Amino acid sequence: MFDTLHVVGSEPVIKIRKNAAPENIRGSKHRRKEAREYKKEGYRVWADNKSYGMRWVGTEGTFSAVKRKFGENTVSRSKEGLIAEGYQRFWLYDTMKCYAESRIGGTI
Repeated sequence: MFDTLHVVGSEPVIKIRKNAAPENIRGSKHRRKEAREYKKEGYRVWADNKSYGMRWVGTEGTFSAVKRKFGENTVSRSKEGLIAEGYQRFWLYDTMKCYAESRIGGTI
């Protein structure tokens, strides 16, 4: 993952385990670099610098509401069915939300 993020030019914001030993990490040199940075700065400073744990206000609430109403599991097995099921859930949630807003005369 670290190598792929480097190739596309994206900054990795992947939390490293507390017990990761940067000097013994074989494999990705980019993960090794991030592990060294994480160990040097500590979790709090690293999290602030990387904006780790930040959520998108507009989407997190919607995803949470859809999962709360319809659950996290899907029934479909095919890729096309899974996509259609996802569209249906969001369409139904939006329809329910618009109906509720029209009944109370405001935004929810």
